[in-house]
Amino acid sequence: MTGGASWTVLGQSFGGFCATHYLSAAPEGLAAALITGGLPALDGHADDVYRATYPRMARKSIAHYARYPQDIERARRVAAHLAEHEPVLNGGYRLTVPAFQSLGILLGTGDGSHRLHYLLEDAFVRTASGPVLSDAFQENVQTVLSYAGNPLYALLHEAIYGQGERPTAWSAERVRAEFPQFDADKALAGDEPLLFTGEAVQRWMFDCDPALRPLRETADLLAERTDWPRLYDQDRLAANEVPAAASVYHDDMYVDAGHALRTARAIRGLRTWVTDEFEHDGLRVSGPRVLDRLLALARGEA
Repeated sequence: MTGGASWTVLGQSFGGFCATHYLSAAPEGLAAALITGGLPALDGHADDVYRATYPRMARKSIAHYARYPQDIERARRVAAHLAEHEPVLNGGYRLTVPAFQSLGILLGTGDGSHRLHYLLEDAFVRTASGPVLSDAFQENVQTVLSYAGNPLYALLHEAIYGQGERPTAWSAERVRAEFPQFDADKALAGDEPLLFTGEAVQRWMFDCDPALRPLRETADLLAERTDWPRLYDQDRLAANEVPAAASVYHDDMYVDAGHALRTARAIRGLRTWVTDEFEHDGLRVSGPRVLDRLLALARGEA
């Protein structure tokens, strides 16, 4: 920093990963670091992240169905329709069954279960030739699933876990196979509820989403890369002197609380607030409460 200036940084989600890197690489530029829903695993591979993530996705799906039991049959009906027809939405998105399951990304937010319910509630309309997906359902699904507004999010999502010589190699897609409860064909053949996924970018998305198709080759190259730098200096974090505080959401679907707490213990002086009051979007929905709590923790006032 020029002139001896320093900054207080606020890192939400991936912003927390960035703030942790700043604590590793340039702590002299920081007056304080506030992290919310974003303490990364310091040395874990993407496979470790997703092995912790899929069980949370399953729990979130089951919790949604406990809240809205009528959605069990609605989701199965939509999935069966997609398996037979695989429609292309008005904006060009190819809606496959795995794409439909990825609507579970909504379940990581405070109002996401309600939003998913309202989507399923109006999925079909009756026509002379039988039920078809409603225009409203198609438009709303494409809004949730398409990365037209933020293609770099999809391109770099798995790459943020890249460290060292081991490639990420489409980790989310590979690790999903270790959890057969997400197998839609098996669910539809029996009487099990269809489980939703979310916060996991998979290779097929670069075929389904027209906004991502031009980036497919680049995404493959990133997945194959084997010369990633180390992102976090654990020795420097262990000697940290920057006032730091983090909120950890105990069942955060996007960032594993267990990984976050291990990292919190590795950063000298970091104070944590563990809460089940919020989902991953606690900073956005809480008004000033989360930020005020983090500031108080960093200042030693709480």
